[in-house]
Amino acid sequence: MPAILMIDDDTGLCELVAEYLALDGYQFSAAHDGNRGLELAQSGDYQLILLDVMLPGLDGLSVLKALRSGLYCPVLMLTARGDDVDRIVGLELGADDYLAKPFNPRELVARIKAILRRVELTKTPQPAPNAILNINGLELNPYNRQLSCNNNMVSLTATEFQLLEVLMRHAGEVVSKDELSREVLGKRLQMYDRSLDMHISNIRKKVGQFSTDEKIQTLRGSGYLFLQGQV
Repeated sequence: MPAILMIDDDTGLCELVAEYLALDGYQFSAAHDGNRGLELAQSGDYQLILLDVMLPGLDGLSVLKALRSGLYCPVLMLTARGDDVDRIVGLELGADDYLAKPFNPRELVARIKAILRRVELTKTPQPAPNAILNINGLELNPYNRQLSCNNNMVSLTATEFQLLEVLMRHAGEVVSKDELSREVLGKRLQMYDRSLDMHISNIRKKVGQFSTDEKIQTLRGSGYLFLQGQV
């Protein structure tokens, strides 16, 4: 089973999460300060990291920034309820999702499973290599899970890749935020939840390094539209 690392200085919460994850067979480790957590996270021994924002030593956002400069590992940020700034910054730095404290352990397990499913999709070759999507300067290959823009490789997180794939498969059609949230993030869209907006923003920034053409249009109140480009 996947090994999960929780970086949080609340030892009681770590023990509670450990008990719940053990019921599903997950391996669990914990670190209670940012420096130790970063050291363990960079070992490559874990398939997912639960990362609190407020940490002694090195804060959670600094830990996330350091992690995203190396090999990719999915990160679920744990933020204070109502602290939108930390959530937004965390998503900008490449967090896969966030969960506000206090949270229901069952909700945490559901989020973990959804993230791991997305990661597994990026690692498992798909059975139809001829289904390459080549639209508006982007070439997305579901077989090897790679994206290129004008022949330049673009590195995406598992969440970003799946979001873009859904949008490209519906190129020219409006895909609602609720539909995207359910299909990709594995959760219902919540009021004031900006996680989709931030993931889309990250995709735009990464693709924008190699193209100035607009790829994804935001339709306020409706959703997102992947543009088909010049006809």
